[in-house]
Amino acid sequence: MSELKAALDRLASTRRLLVALDFDGVLAPIVDVPSAARPLPEAAAALSDLAALPKTTVALVSGRGLTDLATVSGFGTPIRLVGSHGAEFDDGATAMDDEARVRLERLVAEVTALVGHEAGVRLEHKPTGIAVHVRGADDAVAQRVLDAVGAGPAAAEGVVATPGKAVLDLAVVEVSKGAAIDQLRDQLSADAVLFAGDDVTDETGFARLRDGDVGVKVGDGDTAAAFRVPDPAAVADLLKHLVSARASA
Repeated sequence: MSELKAALDRLASTRRLLVALDFDGVLAPIVDVPSAARPLPEAAAALSDLAALPKTTVALVSGRGLTDLATVSGFGTPIRLVGSHGAEFDDGATAMDDEARVRLERLVAEVTALVGHEAGVRLEHKPTGIAVHVRGADDAVAQRVLDAVGAGPAAAEGVVATPGKAVLDLAVVEVSKGAAIDQLRDQLSADAVLFAGDDVTDETGFARLRDGDVGVKVGDGDTAAAFRVPDPAAVADLLKHLVSARASA
């Protein structure tokens, strides 16, 4: 943790800073009912303090749909929200054209017909795709559903499949958290980025980090991030440290 805090101290002195964070498993503990997820109070307070500092932008970059992300996080301006793995920005940016809309309609119909009836499976409709959540299903059902969707709708031309923890996210446009971080960096002319994530989908974000940036993996699993912390409580601690360091810089 000492090496991470030293890296945060260096980051704190950057001129324009972007702090980008996944939500579930990073700011909020993973829960069985996704709609019940909430950020830890300490993390929420630290984010608000960071967002109030000069030349500091805080953004949540999540696989959740934008409306869902706003509801469970409780955040809004000045904290930026990016949903659906970068397909939805809170400034209204989208990546859909007429062909993509036709693909989306077909994809939703196919996934719903294939696995919509399975016990414990939840389908999350998004502006650019659909996510198949299996956290509430028995292991055998979950595997059968993921295999069926992976071999069927996910393999269709023009569909981008992004596996996560107990979820398979399908989109009809090419999106990633890494691309979203690049877009935010360019919009803000940020000189450095802190990115923290826990899921395999966050690896695209770690892969886009540059010299001077800081990547933090939350929890277990292989990662390209240079640093690791165990859980959202540790994320709250590092955010509080960054608030103090940047306020003093």
